[in-house]
Amino acid sequence: MAHSPFARELQVACLAVQRASIVTKTMLAEADKGSTDKADASPVTIADFASQAILISAIRHNFPSDKFVGEESASALRNDPALADRVWQLVSTTQLHDTESEEIVAAPSSLEEMLSIIDLGGNGEGARHTRTWIMDPIDGTASFIQGRQYAVSVALIENGEQKVGVVGYPNLHFHSTEVHEDTVDRNGYGIMLSAVRGHGAYKRPMSKERLQPAVKVYNVLARTDTGQPDLVFAESIESPYIDQRLHQVVRERLGVTKPITDLWSMQAKYAALVVGGCNVMVRIPRSPEYRAYAWDHAGGMLVFEESGGMITDLDGQPFNYGRGRTLADNVGLVAAFPEFHSRVLELAQEIRERHKEGMKDNTH
Repeated sequence: MAHSPFARELQVACLAVQRASIVTKTMLAEADKGSTDKADASPVTIADFASQAILISAIRHNFPSDKFVGEESASALRNDPALADRVWQLVSTTQLHDTESEEIVAAPSSLEEMLSIIDLGGNGEGARHTRTWIMDPIDGTASFIQGRQYAVSVALIENGEQKVGVVGYPNLHFHSTEVHEDTVDRNGYGIMLSAVRGHGAYKRPMSKERLQPAVKVYNVLARTDTGQPDLVFAESIESPYIDQRLHQVVRERLGVTKPITDLWSMQAKYAALVVGGCNVMVRIPRSPEYRAYAWDHAGGMLVFEESGGMITDLDGQPFNYGRGRTLADNVGLVAAFPEFHSRVLELAQEIRERHKEGMKDNTH
């Protein structure tokens, strides 16, 4: 990775994600996480706001011309000074123990600066014409509140394409080859997955010190000596956005016998694909108009691709991250390894089209 054209960007992103991950993890012991509901009824906590402030502040300090897209805005904090103060206390009192690393991440120097920095992401319009960092300060806030799997992610976008991806998983064991909601690292700070396009995927344990050595990683379920491996699907059983009935048909047609890995966080599903807990993910939306938020996939998607995986939308097209805050050009998703991606994609397309035709017949 030292010879990567994005070596500095990778270092800064890794340190920022590590610091933000530690901040979020300190909140897990708190009974009151300052949770409120956003307009779409999804929860947000003081850890979400603190994490976004840390991520943007670190990257902006090192790359002042870059733009940002983040899930959160500071409007709720501006309307609630007590909540804003709690976020500021969290940001200003949690630091890395390594002085050099702490200087690189350059946290906000005041509460007002923190609010302005959060809004740089919340008001970001997308990576259309300039280098842009897309981030999710906590992916899986609902599962974070329950002490389950969640992620802190950031990705650098150029010309609509991911170039650098870093995702922290504060509750995931470093040596784990499976990812489950309730198998939680309670003694450490979890793991980080990272990638630069064309340079492979890596993992390292997170800590309050400087960055730990990175180890190259690839999915042990990708290939076997006896031919196609058993297919293990990553799913979101409770997601209101995907059609779980159609997913079940895909699995049945493929003859899948292994239990699914059910995870709420999208980025956690990418971790499961990378470390070996799963080797297939299909996303067939309930509504043809549904488009995923860019921050739900940025970072984790690149890491999976660099671990040897292949990802397309349901039309077999690559993902365009230069179309705003959503993946506006892409419907659905198929993630698998090249040996069986085409088979899974064909089935997903066929089942989706049959479902569409059935819906048309029912309207006549």
